[in-house]
Amino acid sequence: MAAGEQAVELMKQHVRRTFRPEVLTDLGGFGGLFALRVDRYRQPVLVAGADGVGTKLKVAFALDLHDTVGIDCVAMSVNDVLVQGAEPLFFLDYLAAGKLEPYQVADIVKGVAEGCARAGCALLGGETAEMPGFYPAGEYDLAGFAVGAVDRERVIDGRNIVPGDAIVGLASSGLHSNGYSLVRRLLLEEARLPLDQHVPEFGRVLGEELLEPTRIYVKPVLALLEEGLPVRGMAHITGGGLTGNIPRVLPEGTAALLRPGAWREPPVFGFIRDTARRLGGGIDEAEMRRTFNMGLGLVLIVPGDAADRAVRRLREMEQEAWIVGEVLGGERKVVYSD
Repeated sequence: MAAGEQAVELMKQHVRRTFRPEVLTDLGGFGGLFALRVDRYRQPVLVAGADGVGTKLKVAFALDLHDTVGIDCVAMSVNDVLVQGAEPLFFLDYLAAGKLEPYQVADIVKGVAEGCARAGCALLGGETAEMPGFYPAGEYDLAGFAVGAVDRERVIDGRNIVPGDAIVGLASSGLHSNGYSLVRRLLLEEARLPLDQHVPEFGRVLGEELLEPTRIYVKPVLALLEEGLPVRGMAHITGGGLTGNIPRVLPEGTAALLRPGAWREPPVFGFIRDTARRLGGGIDEAEMRRTFNMGLGLVLIVPGDAADRAVRRLREMEQEAWIVGEVLGGERKVVYSD
């Protein structure tokens, strides 16, 4: 109990900096209160998403660095909420450990708060659970969920996507939070690469690259929507990669054509390919595209005549983006120009 109380005191400064005017409670209550400003909507629709960090946490454990995985935790949920056209309003986290280490907990929540600040949502509360004997010493699990809101008439669900629409890809920051079971097996177990090894392709050590936080796309995309850019669909590229996620937003009778040379692929993906090849195997390109984001963390589907404007505005907001493909008629799947 004493460790839990100390952890709460340490995390308060991080949590409070995320509060929006709608937050009515401080940290430590039984539930968080958020006053929805219904005057902003004709018909408000709440949108919720939940996710975790996954086995990327194993890298944080190995390096004993815990202040960025919270960003990943927030990103996975707020980006999901965003693709419906919703503004994330608040986030709640769930952190469970065998034994609570107050300063470790404070570092984790510092990352969660940073993710919320990047998304513009409040860290409304959460749960910090001590479960002796359930987790190995020094390890924990981290998950959370986000709640957002959008006017019903502005919900983005892909139903208006038609052949001829353009696909705009937004740059990822690297692996984000998916494919880490494969990455750890290949790089750390089979290739036995040390996490503190400097990798020239990255310009930093391997562990820093693997812990690079998931990019949060909320602010630039909401700005596009507020400016009236006609976004017909969005996909957050998470587990399942490009191949698995883009079809989730396509209506029947449409397919997505992607041109892999149209965007910049971060060096980490080439490093994974090269390492697999040096080990005498290799990873099929189709598997790469099913597993990783390949450099695109989010895609927007817009009318063809709006694509250049979307890319220009995103770049003005320091979000790298490209026109990476188009919508075709056909079976609901992704095809590649190569």
